[in-house]
Amino acid sequence: MDTDCVALGDAILALAMVGDLSMGQPIDQSRRTARLAGLLAQSCGGDDVRADVARQVALLRWSGCTANAEGFMHLLGDDVGGRRAMLSQTLGPSGLRAMRKSAPLAEVHCEVSGDIARTLGLNADVELGLRHVFEQFDGQGNPLGLRHPDVPEVVYQVVLAGDLEILSRVHGLDSALEWIASQGDRRYPASLAAELLRHAADWLEALHLPEDFPSDALGSDAQVSLTLVGDVIDLKLPWLTGYSRQAADLVREAARLWGLPSGSVEQLGRAALIHGIGRAAVPNRIWNTPGPLLAGDQEQVRLVPYWTLRACSQIGGLAVPGQLAAHAYERLDGSGYFRAFSGDSLQPDHRLLAAALAWQALRAERPWRPAFSDGEAARLLETEAGQGRFDPRACQAVIAAARGERSAALCKTASGTLSERETEILRRISSGASNKEVARDLGISPSTVRTHVESVFRKLNCSTRAAATLKALTLGLI
Repeated sequence: MDTDCVALGDAILALAMVGDLSMGQPIDQSRRTARLAGLLAQSCGGDDVRADVARQVALLRWSGCTANAEGFMHLLGDDVGGRRAMLSQTLGPSGLRAMRKSAPLAEVHCEVSGDIARTLGLNADVELGLRHVFEQFDGQGNPLGLRHPDVPEVVYQVVLAGDLEILSRVHGLDSALEWIASQGDRRYPASLAAELLRHAADWLEALHLPEDFPSDALGSDAQVSLTLVGDVIDLKLPWLTGYSRQAADLVREAARLWGLPSGSVEQLGRAALIHGIGRAAVPNRIWNTPGPLLAGDQEQVRLVPYWTLRACSQIGGLAVPGQLAAHAYERLDGSGYFRAFSGDSLQPDHRLLAAALAWQALRAERPWRPAFSDGEAARLLETEAGQGRFDPRACQAVIAAARGERSAALCKTASGTLSERETEILRRISSGASNKEVARDLGISPSTVRTHVESVFRKLNCSTRAAATLKALTLGLI
């Protein structure tokens, strides 16, 4: 929808912050790295275009990490904490051994981040850098094991900048510089590392000044769909595929039925698309836990809207929907989070968003339970309203909107790009089902499923499920 369009620069910054949270980093890590990468590119004789490429690659460096979060959970036990340790060079022996098996996860990450750059319409050099961002000078990187000089120069610039930013913050400048020097002609060219080391102290000091990106460094005049940000957020958990899009459609229609002004309808749709930004900071282990959470885990969940608010408050075009999204889990009786607002503190927009997301959660399948039926979800939501947690009028609007939209959705046919069977299989594998599970559910053989999956990959020009899921969502195929 046109109302979902935001400035390209705002979308890039949102994706950067999702990536930072997913990697267990402060929400300005990618921005700080982008500034350092731009300075390094300029110091090496690069013009403004090359500096902008370095900044954009740095900002989107972690944009593919929601796509392999589930894999890192299985590999390291904690996708957020494990990757934080990986970046700060504090992984223990077992973690280092596990990382030897991470090549497939790097492939997923690079394919998805490259596709994100292409979808955003960025410079071809940005896409190339993102598709090879884990390659190394000595050929020991991933996913292709490229060796210098086949590794794009921007990869070295961004990785060097990231190492300096993270290691100096975690271990101190002297330790960071010593480690970076030891990686010359291994991780990156020794000559480039030496250039960084000469300026490191001054450049880190410059980070204390306000950001000074040129006005066009992020392509801020272009407009892109905010749905891409929602799709990338949802990739973190296979069972959330399409969740933010569906929530946005639902809350917009409910807002129209409730008679809210068009400006509120637009901002509610945007809030639904970005309400899960903070979800990236919570390990998948917690999201996949059936039943009540431990107190410490629950506290991490309660911070989701806080992190969404903190991220959006730093992005001009998302400040208003970010404020709305921060109320996504508040309840009229004060039992919600993160502020525990109640009663008159919650405006109609807040109440409607909370009810829409609650309905969406009830109607969605989870690994530990099937989706509630239409009638069951309506009864549960109305019961919660009767107990004072939701606004009854908001619930009525949401239920009415959901019933109408669902009837329309049943008539929707797949795009001609994929066959009906391929679309059905893609929907199932994008939700985390294995080939065997899809075969059992559809009454066909696993080899037939595999053939369809290969056809889907070929038609969408993808090689991983995560990339196919994102592209299919972008094209409206699922």
